[in-house]
Amino acid sequence: MDKDRINGSAEQAKGAVKETAGKLFGDKKLETEGKTDKAAGRVQNAVGGLKDAVRGK
Repeated sequence: MDKDRINGSAEQAKGAVKETAGKLFGDKKLETEGKTDKAAGRVQNAVGGLKDAVRGK
């Protein structure tokens, strides 16, 4: 498994926590940061998946 997939999954989890906290506390900025982190994590995870596919894993 590529390190980008691991880091991407971690970024998605961090984003989900931020987004939930933002919703809970009514903090739109934190909620938006969480959504951005989740999207960045998805992209990074996809890049890692492509690297794995190229390597044949």
